[in-house]
Amino acid sequence: MPEPTTIPSPDGPSPVGLPDFGAQSAAGTPSAIGLLSDVSLQVRIELGRTKMLVEDVLKLNADSVVELDKAAGDPVDIYVNGRRIARGEVLVLNENFCVRVSEIIAPIDA
Repeated sequence: MPEPTTIPSPDGPSPVGLPDFGAQSAAGTPSAIGLLSDVSLQVRIELGRTKMLVEDVLKLNADSVVELDKAAGDPVDIYVNGRRIARGEVLVLNENFCVRVSEIIAPIDA
């Protein structure tokens, strides 16, 4: 494990020891942040919502249009493991859709 880096406070109270997440140990093993490299997270982008009758869902085909509760250009919601964590905007980059995060949503204290 890498040695903690001491960051002094300008006001003079006690310094806080933080590990250097960017460094590798002498043996070449990954740093502490590298331990998270194989953690799986479910990421979902929600463009909008709608309610439909089962009868209408069965009538959908390749040319169907489904109206959502958000207008074009409205921010989309970003969920990680089922929890909304951010909002963003949909972009097209190199003919692929992508989302630029524009706001991180503060966690709700229980």
